[in-house]
Parts: sequence; C-alpha cells; structure tokens
Amino acid sequence: MQLISPSTTIVALATGNGQGAIAVIRLSGKDAISIVSTFFKGKNLIGEAGYTLHFGEIVNNDEVIDEVLVALFKAPKSYTGEDVVEISCHASAYIIEKIIQLCIEHGAQLAMPGEFTQRAFLNGKMDLTQAEAVADLIASNAAAAHRAAMHNLKGGFKHVLDEMREQLIHFTALIQLELDFSDEDVTFADRSQLVALLNQLYNQTNNLIQSFALGNAIKNGVNVAIVGKPNAGKSTLLNALLNEERAIVSAIPGTTRDTVEESININGIIFKLIDTAGIRNHTVDEIEAIGIARSKKALEKTDVVIFLFDVNDSLDTVMQQINEWNLLQYKCIAVGNKCDLLDNNLAYMQHHFADLPIQQKIFISALQKNGIDAIKNLLYNMVVGGQLNFEQAIITNIRHYHALIELKNALVEVQNGLQQNLPGDLLTIDINHCLYFLGTITGKIETDRDILGAIFSKFCIGK
Repeated sequence: MQLISPSTTIVALATGNGQGAIAVIRLSGKDAISIVSTFFKGKNLIGEAGYTLHFGEIVNNDEVIDEVLVALFKAPKSYTGEDVVEISCHASAYIIEKIIQLCIEHGAQLAMPGEFTQRAFLNGKMDLTQAEAVADLIASNAAAAHRAAMHNLKGGFKHVLDEMREQLIHFTALIQLELDFSDEDVTFADRSQLVALLNQLYNQTNNLIQSFALGNAIKNGVNVAIVGKPNAGKSTLLNALLNEERAIVSAIPGTTRDTVEESININGIIFKLIDTAGIRNHTVDEIEAIGIARSKKALEKTDVVIFLFDVNDSLDTVMQQINEWNLLQYKCIAVGNKCDLLDNNLAYMQHHFADLPIQQKIFISALQKNGIDAIKNLLYNMVVGGQLNFEQAIITNIRHYHALIELKNALVEVQNGLQQNLPGDLLTIDINHCLYFLGTITGKIETDRDILGAIFSKFCIGK
C-alpha cells in the first residue's frame, strides 16, 4: 500500500456502500476543518470547539447539495490524533460522490484502506494490537469474536505485552549497570530473580501461543465436516442442526453430489458445517465420484469431523469406514444415527459400539431431532474446553502468533545463556532479541513500512 504524506488531509466514506438513510464522510488532517468550511453554509466552522455538532447545507456554486450535520473533533483529542470532520448526509450515491469530490477539489486526497487507523497508530493513539483489533471488530460476526476484539481494542493484550517488556527492560538496565561498574566488581542484577522472571515470561508466552487455536476458532469459525456412507442421514442431520430444510433429503443413496456449506452460531462461536457427499469407494456414477473426491478434500481443511454411522450396521462395518477414511487422525465425534429404528435402546447401542476407537460417541435420531442439542454442546466443548474468559488475552492474529513463537525461542536463548554463565554483555544481546519480537507485535520498534502497508491494506476504506 502506497502511503499518503501525513501532512495531507484525507477523505473517505466511513459508512458502508448500499441502501441506507444516512452516510458519514470523514476527513482527517490539519486542513480538514478549513476544507469543509469552504462549502458548508451554516456556522463558521473555523474557531468552533471540538466535540460539537453543526447543522447546515453543503453548497456548490449556489447549488444546495444536501442538508447535513457536521461533527468536529480537534487534535489531539480525535480518533486519528488530527483534526477530524465527519459529515452526516443523506445516503444518496450522487450526494456522497458530490461531497467527496468537493473535498478533493479543495485540497483533500482520497484515503487509502485503513489510513485513518494507520494515522491513529502513527500519532500514538493506539498500538498495533489495538489497530488490528479495529479490523477484527468490524469483521466480527458473532459474540465471541466481538468480545475478543473489544478486549484487545481496550488494550487487554497490549497491557500483557507492556508488562513483559517493562520487566525485561528493568533487568537489562541492571545488567548494563553492572557492565558500567565492571572494574568495581559489583552485582546489581540478581541472577536467581532473572531465572524466575524468564520462567514466568516463558510460561506467559507459551499460554498465549496455545490460546491461538481457540482465538482462530473465535475469529474465523470452526470447520466441521459431516462424513459417512451414502444414506447415513448426513443431510437430515445438517437440516436438524440448522433447524431448517437446507439440504435435499432422499432415501436414494448418493443424493448429495457436492459439499453443502452452512453456518450455525453456538454460544457465540460460528461453526461452519460441511455436508459432504456420501463416501464409498466403488461408484459408477461420474458426478457422484466427483462429489466424493470433494468430500475427501473437505476433510483436509476440517477442524472437527462428525462421523455419522447407521446404528443398524455391524461394528465391523463401522470400523471399516473409520479405517478407510483415516478418521482417527482428526478431532472426531462418532454419531450413531437412526436410533428410532431400534426403539431408542441406548443401553444396547452403547454396548454394541463400546469398542469404537473414537472417544466421543453420541446416539441420535436426526429424523426425530433427538440428540441434536447434545451434538452442539459437544462441538462447543471440544473447541472451547470450558467457559470463555475474555479477561485473559486470547491470540486471534496469525502475525502475533508467529512473533510469539520467535519470542519464545529468544527466551530459551536467554535461559540457556544464564545456565552457561554467559557474561552480561552477551545476555543483554539475547534479552534485546526478546524485546525486538515484543516490539514487532505492538509496533514499539521502527516498523517496516511494507509491514504497515500489509496490515492496514486489509482494512476497509474510511477506517
């Protein structure tokens, strides 16, 4: 992303495109107020206080474009840290285009994606974790994703990293002090305390790394493939989970020829259900064979597999399916379907399929919608593993994950250096590596402009 000069005033539509009553056009920069003043007829905006609203008209060559509300936010008390003007107008495409064009004609430039938030970062209004949380908040489509993004936007993750950074800087300063007084043979840094600190930081870092699996599920959803032989009831199960008739149900084996994907929200987390074509190794139907190949492809990107089998089949038949599809390599739930045909005799089915090598087993009737809530609860518990705690930092960003891996490796180097009684100057180098990787997450180092471009280019224009 090519960066616009920080001295340039930028403009963009801050609300989404499409049908609506009101649109908001945002400007940021030192000339934002004076630019809008040239075509706003009402109060003289120059000299007005920040955090004020002004009603008036946008006028171009005596033509009234629209009646608007103009909000003023003055530097440094604004989102970007610069003077910001927000024009609330009617959401006509013509009106929006005309007002933005007037702004450009009077000196503004059209903003790049994410440039308002990038300026907020560059002006010290937020660090990179908070800036990226803005994008996550906009993209959040479920309660868990929203709460995780809000936690990071408020600085939850930032505070954890800042504390780690301060502790490392403190010990680096003490080691440096020893080096300054090396001729006097004095000790300022207690090595045992440094060992304890490194163990604490290592455990914190490791916990953050391990939280990424959950964070990724919160942010991007959980892929769940429903697999089984033809006519096991996969489409019936999908419809029962969705509580609507989404997939075609038929007694004819091979009815589902392609994967069908739908999403459900379970306790604030999105689960992406993939109803696959029934897998059988011998079929003369070319289209069905393509569907089976796509089903096997869907298994490669799945997070959880629901293996649906017919409780009227023998144990050997079900075991053969598990082995043929290599299901034991996945996080898997074995779901015995069509219990209604066995009078819902749960004790018999539990005994008959006790030797199935899949630990999580449920017996249901998809047709009668019995056991559906149990599947949903098990899916949620397999991914979350308990109550979500949004007071703790949960990593949702792949960039943060990779930086934490590097931080963990750097901490190990410091630990090894202590064990080998390395001199202070060499320990300081290793500790500085730790500080560097912390800094790449928060932006408290000179961040590469290409990295910034990659981060903010994912934002929508106007944010």
